[in-house]
Amino acid sequence: MKYKHFAAIVAATLVLAYLAAPVVKLNEVALTVVVLIGVIMLLVDLWQSLHSKGD
Repeated sequence: MKYKHFAAIVAATLVLAYLAAPVVKLNEVALTVVVLIGVIMLLVDLWQSLHSKGD
């Protein structure tokens, strides 16, 4: 179970690092909103998968 939490944290961190560069470099509001929506969806999916009963 600890491995799943660690893997989820690493995955979320890598996605944030990957998406942060274009958002900061381009500095477009629309791109920032789309990336934030995607990150929120990622975090909700990780939360649901970590708290699911089936494994």
